[in-house]
Amino acid sequence: MESNAFLAIWSDVSAENEVDYLHWLTREHTTERLSVDGFCAVRAYRAIDAGICRYFIHYELTSPAVLDSDSYLRRLNTPTPWSQRIMPILGNFVRGGGQVSHAFGTGHGGVLGAVKFAADPYPDSKALQSIASRDLIVAARLLETDTGRTTLPTKEKSMREGDSTFSALLLVEGLQVQAVEEALTSAGLGAQAELFRQVFHL
Repeated sequence: MESNAFLAIWSDVSAENEVDYLHWLTREHTTERLSVDGFCAVRAYRAIDAGICRYFIHYELTSPAVLDSDSYLRRLNTPTPWSQRIMPILGNFVRGGGQVSHAFGTGHGGVLGAVKFAADPYPDSKALQSIASRDLIVAARLLETDTGRTTLPTKEKSMREGDSTFSALLLVEGLQVQAVEEALTSAGLGAQAELFRQVFHL
């Protein structure tokens, strides 16, 4: 059964801090998050662009209510020593959580296209179904942010600078980079969406 809620995060890290960041992410942070009630699964992707160290983290949740649950807020307000070292070095930090409003296709691909929207209009179910039906595309999902739950002040948030969020996020998963890029281009998402588009790989 696929989750109907999400938490999505991406951020940049400098090349000299990348190994420490990845060790923290895989050896502590994701394990810690998945121990919180309501966190079901996690996938981590790296941007394909040469010259930047940008990572996208996608958590599946049982409900948007997990975002302001006591157990999750307790973690956000009592970061580990390793997290206290990592949080201040994360740049271009973008975070949003909420509901999966539309989903077509099954499973997950090794390539992910992410397009964030600052405001409606978002792609509708017909547009997502068209994207998901393309060759080498595995799934297309539209995620809508619960702004109130996403923007709660926490200790972790206070340790970073310049956090931002999004109103909605389109995720397109496929088997090849070119297939995902062509799917995003063909979707007619508008000029504003093109400014907030990124392709990642596992």
